[in-house]
Amino acid sequence: MSTPKLTTRIAALAWPMLVGQLAVISNGVIDTMMTARSSSTDLAALGLGASVYISIFVGLSGVLQALPPTIGQLFGARKFEAIGFEVRQGVWLALFLSVIGAIALSFPQPLLGIAQASPDLNEKVISYLQILALALPATLGFRVYASLNFATSRPRMVMAIQLSALLLKFPLNALFVFGGFGLPAFGTPGCAIATAVTSWAALLAGWLILRRGAHYRPFQIFGHGLGRPVWSAQAAFLRLGVPMGLSYLIEVSAFALMALFIARIGSNALAGHQITANFGTVLYMLPLSIASATGTLVAQEIGAGRLQQARHIGNAGIRLGAALAVSLGVLIWLLREQIIGLYTPDATVLASALPLFFFIGFYQLFDAVQVGTAFVLRAYKVAMVPTIMYAVALWGVGLGGGYLLGFDVLGGTPLMLQGAAGFWLGNSISLAVVGVALVWYLRHVQRQREQA
Repeated sequence: MSTPKLTTRIAALAWPMLVGQLAVISNGVIDTMMTARSSSTDLAALGLGASVYISIFVGLSGVLQALPPTIGQLFGARKFEAIGFEVRQGVWLALFLSVIGAIALSFPQPLLGIAQASPDLNEKVISYLQILALALPATLGFRVYASLNFATSRPRMVMAIQLSALLLKFPLNALFVFGGFGLPAFGTPGCAIATAVTSWAALLAGWLILRRGAHYRPFQIFGHGLGRPVWSAQAAFLRLGVPMGLSYLIEVSAFALMALFIARIGSNALAGHQITANFGTVLYMLPLSIASATGTLVAQEIGAGRLQQARHIGNAGIRLGAALAVSLGVLIWLLREQIIGLYTPDATVLASALPLFFFIGFYQLFDAVQVGTAFVLRAYKVAMVPTIMYAVALWGVGLGGGYLLGFDVLGGTPLMLQGAAGFWLGNSISLAVVGVALVWYLRHVQRQREQA
């Protein structure tokens, strides 16, 4: 199949994923914009609380990323009945992970101690995280539904639910953040209340679609009861999912720890970082969607035994993500002032965020390459070596180097790279390092599989 046809095939699967992911990320954008208009303390609390929550949620949901390549390979091999078994075991895994995550969110004090924030700020953050603990089972349960749909090339229903949840989130956020109809203004914790309501509504919608959709009947998900957890199946998920979850945790915790360290500089620096990080997360959805679509198609080809076609699709997806990232980076730099102005009218916060947008434009290429290559490797069910690469690059080069630059530990750091800018430079370099390393390793894996 020619490269244009491969690109079209990837794009057809990627665009619903992109729209759905943008809807999910828009929840965070809404949170950021509303809390910015509530108070600078609420915005800082959101930045701190979101960093802790995302680290926990992404690490746990990353373990569930063992489902798409497993189901995708079964779908490519046309082993439909086995898919239902894997989905039921995925539900058990989501329940186990929810218990772990809810405990961590309910008692976040050890993590918050790193930030050395004020008591008022800590109180808002703790309330925010404890409410999100109630939403966690729903969000992880929905990941099982989404994984099934993505792996079987059915992302549009996931997109529809995510868009509907966003429409519900906006008025709920306004109500709980600012108050109304007899309710007080909760500020940052109000964002968490709205998230909990929309998460459970999305899970219910996904369950109803699974029950009634004709597409899912060959998988025989229902009719057997949930059954019991099969420990051999759980172990198989964990062997693949734990390294994936760790790689997500490493990537996100690098940003979370950046926020915790930047909090020491002051609320304005943290608010500027929060805006930059939030917009960077929005941009990440484009290469992430392309990577997810590419990984899905690669897994299906591997399941069908077409390894050369799997290699061609993987390479085409990585090239597509990289090409789009370069154009996007230039556009961001040209429109940086207008973008920040959409987040906040505060001139001090704008001044803190403005220099950081250089790094967002700069690292788009490296981010697209690393995430695309990582998803292709996961389609081959390869996760441990990439996780080690992430740890060395993002924690060692990125966070460690950022700490040395940001706080001028060694002396001699230029003034423009001290503070938050130093952390962003370290993170950008680390993404370049891990991107190059993952591409080299993917070539090695592809040669090995095709020769075998």
